[in-house]
Amino acid sequence: MRRRSPIPPSPLPQQEGVDPVRLRLPTGDEWATVRDHLVARLAAGAGVIDAMLDRGRIVDVAGRPVPRDMAYVPGMFVWFHRDLPDEERVPFEVDVVYRDEHVVVADKPHFLATTPRGSHVAETALARLRKQLGVPTLGAAHRLDRLTAGLVLFIVRPEERGTYQSLFRDKRVAKEYEAVAPHDPALVLPRTMRSRIVKERGVLAAREVEGEPNAVSWVEVLEHRNGRARYRLTPRTGQTHQLRVHMSALGVPILGDPLYPVVTGPVAVGDFRRPLQLVARALEFTDPVTGREHRFVSPRALRAWSSYEEWAG
Repeated sequence: MRRRSPIPPSPLPQQEGVDPVRLRLPTGDEWATVRDHLVARLAAGAGVIDAMLDRGRIVDVAGRPVPRDMAYVPGMFVWFHRDLPDEERVPFEVDVVYRDEHVVVADKPHFLATTPRGSHVAETALARLRKQLGVPTLGAAHRLDRLTAGLVLFIVRPEERGTYQSLFRDKRVAKEYEAVAPHDPALVLPRTMRSRIVKERGVLAAREVEGEPNAVSWVEVLEHRNGRARYRLTPRTGQTHQLRVHMSALGVPILGDPLYPVVTGPVAVGDFRRPLQLVARALEFTDPVTGREHRFVSPRALRAWSSYEEWAG
């Protein structure tokens, strides 16, 4: 079997903690020029591609600008930076809970995406931490929903990323979440929720369907008062929106959830008043590189519990 050649390092630096886009020109395709392929491949349009080429913003492996008439070479790499979207700054900080030469554990605030995706690029925990810590190689071992706060594990060395990601793949990380939701005295807890959850591309909310369960969550009440309760949620699997779906299915949807049980209108840009009352409270694992035993706990308060009137107002 013929091995693919290794991916060369980027000739472009990061911008605002965001990596440049890397494209490999496919083998088997026949284009007269690199420009023709990029116009067909990218949604930006011929005018935008031509302007980027003319300004030297698309470069080859040596960092040399790609001219409009450069011949198409199958397997060639090109790099460029997309224009960053105009993003509203999330007015909360990313707190570093732990750092060593291998990992960074950060406490992500509500409303901040974990990694660049869609319209959230520079306003992400990863981009902020790269700049804040001066570690451009930093990568995420897993992700939290943008609306969920709490602990996220980041990896310092790219060559170790797969090793740490395997902790999550192989379920060798113990995760605990905490949520604030309505209290139902008739609800029998603690209990294990099991269901099959599907999340379709382009559809905001996940849903439960018939079939073999692929989502398992342990739900228990920690305390309750004034019609609300603090819940400890322990996911045994990692389906998208799993805890939010299971809490809604129990009839006690998490406070501040814009998707469950019903999808509400989008929150106005810059409205950070009522964050989803869900936090990734604890992470526990054995470091696969150093062998150290770790348990990290987020001190982040859920305001619908500590100060409901302030959160609701």
